[in-house]
Amino acid sequence: MRLLTLLVLLAALAWSGFWLVGYGALTAAMPKWFEDRRAEGWVAEYDDLSVSGFPSRLDSTFENLTLADPQTGVAWDAPFFNLHALTYRPNHVIAVWPNSQTLAIPGEKLSVTTGDMRASLVLDPGTDLTLNRANVAIENLGVTSTANWQLAASGVNLAMHRDSADTRAYRLAFKADDLTPPAGYALPNGIDLPRSFSSFRADLTATFDRLWDRTAIEHARPQPVSLDLTLAEVIWGDLQLHAAGKVSIDASGYPTGEVTIRAVNWRDILNVARHSGHLPVSVLDTVEQALGFIAQLSGNAKELDIPLTFSNGATKLGPLPIGPAPRIFLR
Repeated sequence: MRLLTLLVLLAALAWSGFWLVGYGALTAAMPKWFEDRRAEGWVAEYDDLSVSGFPSRLDSTFENLTLADPQTGVAWDAPFFNLHALTYRPNHVIAVWPNSQTLAIPGEKLSVTTGDMRASLVLDPGTDLTLNRANVAIENLGVTSTANWQLAASGVNLAMHRDSADTRAYRLAFKADDLTPPAGYALPNGIDLPRSFSSFRADLTATFDRLWDRTAIEHARPQPVSLDLTLAEVIWGDLQLHAAGKVSIDASGYPTGEVTIRAVNWRDILNVARHSGHLPVSVLDTVEQALGFIAQLSGNAKELDIPLTFSNGATKLGPLPIGPAPRIFLR
């Protein structure tokens, strides 16, 4: 019995020492990370950092956190931010956001509210903190912009899992429930639509120019070099938009490739876009003329299956050029 008691005591002491090692590493590494960001010209501040959870967890809590990257113009403010990890599995982290936070991007500031927002992050062992997979779940999302728009969703789910064959490739699955887009808040008379989408989802594989690791925050975001879109779907009342295809992306962010678009009640889709005021009228006029021409050729006035082609910095809808290609770049 004495031997058993001694063994239990030794095991408890060893486990306590293991926790203290993790505690010491966290309380040293986190303030150092903020110091390094400030040395690079960031705003990187918090009022307090506490680590708790003895003996089985390492739970870190930041109070009144502010991060601002001068190179990208992106800033984030939160009253708190939590990181949770099991003592014996420090590379599996649960992140918890507050119910209210602020995100500033060039030209506007976003006020974000959530009923609950958390993510499960599995990182490769090592100091690079390379992302292996992530799952983000948000309940009751609301976003209000100083640029005079807002959106809401009852739920948002995002999964990002690294490809085992190509470590720079991640499969991404996105789904938003009851998403009310900015246009849903200002539907004009004569447009009979519910405020929210009945379906808003996407499934794609994105390959980046480098791994997603700690440098993605510290220095610059990895940039996509190819997008393989298995499916994107938006259903809003009787309006439907589906897309699938693949593009490569050059060093300047311009795509080359083809995405097949299927649009049901496409004239009504353009009408909603026109009343939203978020797209240039000249672009919408060009697109409507092009689609009208193609619809005449196909003989189907309501449904279209048409390739959207990107090449040499330009975009074609079917055989007709409609404007410059979009630039795909992560700030």
